[in-house]
Amino acid sequence: MTPPEWVRGLPKAEVHVHLEGSLPSELVAAAAKEVGRELPERVFTDLGGFLAYLDASCAVVTTADQVARAGYAVARRAADAGVRYVDVIWNPTHWPVWRDRLREFLDALDGGFREAAADGLPPVGVCVSLKRTQSAEEALDLVDRVTAWRHPRVVALSIDGNEATAGRTGARFAAAFAGARAAGLRCCAHAGESSGPEGVLDAIDVLGADRIDHGVRAVEDPALVRRLAAEGIPLDVCPTSNVRLGVAPSLASHPVEALRRAGVPVSLNTDDPVLFGSSVDGEYLACAHVFGWSEAVLGEVARTSIESCFADAGLRQDLVRDLDAYLAATP
Repeated sequence: MTPPEWVRGLPKAEVHVHLEGSLPSELVAAAAKEVGRELPERVFTDLGGFLAYLDASCAVVTTADQVARAGYAVARRAADAGVRYVDVIWNPTHWPVWRDRLREFLDALDGGFREAAADGLPPVGVCVSLKRTQSAEEALDLVDRVTAWRHPRVVALSIDGNEATAGRTGARFAAAFAGARAAGLRCCAHAGESSGPEGVLDAIDVLGADRIDHGVRAVEDPALVRRLAAEGIPLDVCPTSNVRLGVAPSLASHPVEALRRAGVPVSLNTDDPVLFGSSVDGEYLACAHVFGWSEAVLGEVARTSIESCFADAGLRQDLVRDLDAYLAATP
């Protein structure tokens, strides 16, 4: 058994975690009390119910201080798991109070991240996310605003939402993703969670995603699996989330091991850690236990997380160097 301390010390990044699912429970409870709202029970068994809870919890966050505290908490949780860099996903559609003040929200979030960095916690980049139910015009408007800001905290454009209900939306958002790339942003896309392999194909071929959020149902298409492996397209996998939301019946039956064995680059992430009770080091330990992963395999998963993250090239190189040294020192 790999010691938890070794996994915690393993240099790694987290590239798939939502701000909305990282809100500290005590912050949400206090915010709800301040605005006099009752939150629904935190019980959900599918993606639809889960997204509805996210909307309710984010709706009570109304002050810049609360936003800053949420940002600080992302970095704090990452540090506790031994994570050295985070790409956090922020979807403005979940935050109704802030829809006309998105730059103010981002500045408050940035303040929380800067305070965290001053305390020695890991750096965080923001992936601004579209929602699949938005129109093409709404998506283009958001991309135009975000790219005009040229905010150094924003590293990528993302897209999330329930593909099972929205259907194939790649063509609707292709122009928005093209605009983001032209402005120098990286791109990632949720696919292959509530959709099948066709969602992953659209993310690659229509949206031009640099990496795929989830992507696990690609395993249903052997030709797609071979392509992901051959082209080195990384999947940022969230095993606990997938089990909790019914994408996989159990960790033992989760496709992450089949994908990894087929040569697909995979990283391990929490998705929505507060709501699922997950941590990055916990995901590594669980997969090591269930799939028999050695320290060498865990190191390769950590390497994928670093190489696929949207940190600047210098930081990625530093993290790879630290990872190599860490593994070399492992008996």
